[in-house]
Amino acid sequence: MAQAYDVVVIGAGPGGYIAAIRAAQLGMNVACIEGWRNESGELSLGGTCLNVGCIPSKALLASSEAYELVRESYDAHGIGVDGLRLDIGKMQARKAGIVKKMTKGIEFLFRKNKVTWLKGFGRFVGYEDDAYRIEVADEEADGAPAQLVDAKHVIIATGSKPRALPGLEVDNRIVCDNVGALAMTEVPARLGVIGAGVIGLELGSVWRRLGAEVTVLEALPTFLAAADEGVRKEAWKQFKAQGLRIELDARIAGVEVGDSGARVRYSIGEGEPQTLDCDRLIVSVGRVPNTEGLGLDAIDLAVDERGFVPVDEHCRTKAPNVWAIGDVVRGPMLAHKAEDEGVMVAERIAGQDPHIDYGMIPWVIYTSPEIAWVGRTEEQLKKEGRAFKAGQFPFSANGRALGTGHSAGFVKVLADAATDEVLGVHIVSGAASELIAEATLAMEFRASAEDIGRVSHPHPSMSEALREASLAATDKRSLNA
Repeated sequence: MAQAYDVVVIGAGPGGYIAAIRAAQLGMNVACIEGWRNESGELSLGGTCLNVGCIPSKALLASSEAYELVRESYDAHGIGVDGLRLDIGKMQARKAGIVKKMTKGIEFLFRKNKVTWLKGFGRFVGYEDDAYRIEVADEEADGAPAQLVDAKHVIIATGSKPRALPGLEVDNRIVCDNVGALAMTEVPARLGVIGAGVIGLELGSVWRRLGAEVTVLEALPTFLAAADEGVRKEAWKQFKAQGLRIELDARIAGVEVGDSGARVRYSIGEGEPQTLDCDRLIVSVGRVPNTEGLGLDAIDLAVDERGFVPVDEHCRTKAPNVWAIGDVVRGPMLAHKAEDEGVMVAERIAGQDPHIDYGMIPWVIYTSPEIAWVGRTEEQLKKEGRAFKAGQFPFSANGRALGTGHSAGFVKVLADAATDEVLGVHIVSGAASELIAEATLAMEFRASAEDIGRVSHPHPSMSEALREASLAATDKRSLNA
């Protein structure tokens, strides 16, 4: 007889494990299906984000930034360093330790909240007696039989996987996706990156700081097309100064892979054919929903033309009591968006009425300097025909930024010309990922630029730049610029 649950979550990434925990906190009997195995072959919770995405990449970004600071910036502090050396093995071990601590932490949270971990991969096999039947199987577990479970509600949270380039096999030795790019055991002399999105820029930055000559090929003619124009220009300037070579409007004609490297054939627009020889090649051309093998046809569900599970504004599918969240549904493929949807769905199952304002989800690129924004850009407001005011403040005039060596970049605040409501905040800074949270909170409560400008901010702090930019947007009169 199948074990019955109130809620079964398929997938234990940020959206899935959060949904499971919140549903359990609300008094439901919950199970979460996950069969991810880490590089050691052990079953692991956390999905792509914790195992081979957000968490390990930020660990390597921090390590590589520390190395570059010692090599290039400590002398300005009066600190001399002799005999600097790089131990990639130790750096990778630190990363692995952080990942293990985080994934084991989810196991603890499951036990604490009485969430059952069903080890394997789930697929729908039918619907009867007001319950969905799901088969859970782990093909890598020797002799372990598949099990059947029933659920009144099911939350699909299976995440995404790297988009492939047609005809190019990823072996994670010479040609790498995010998994291989995070696991290199030596610094390549020449690194090629296809794709100048978040993953390409972050991973390219890691290995550039550690000594690789990095070339990024981007298919779009515009750099960081989703960002505000001012942010794009500042980021381009900073990356160019760092030595990161980025080629826009790059059209890949083919890739030849050998035993020790790869040759990329491409052209810039309609220009002459060119080649890029590299020791390692990272392919980061986006991600696609991970919906294969779910057995959606068994419950009369189907994905759309792009592979996403269709849902309404509250993440309901057309199948009663079946929900989908995170990277498998519309909207940005961001871990915090998936978490918010997981909480919303769990609470709606419990009879509550939460919602998500998708216009208030912040974006962050964890390069150096970091890039973050929330709300609308100048270009979007102009296209809408909405009158606005813009205020900007440079970190070069911020004492805390100068003291910490993070004086590059700025904060830009966009506010409605008539009501002064903040419509967008755009930040390039070493602290952008933290500062954008205050901006998001202010916008969620429909604060005006004057509201932010009149709030006391600690001095000296990077946060003062947000206050100054807000003052500039209010009456064009920053106090310190």
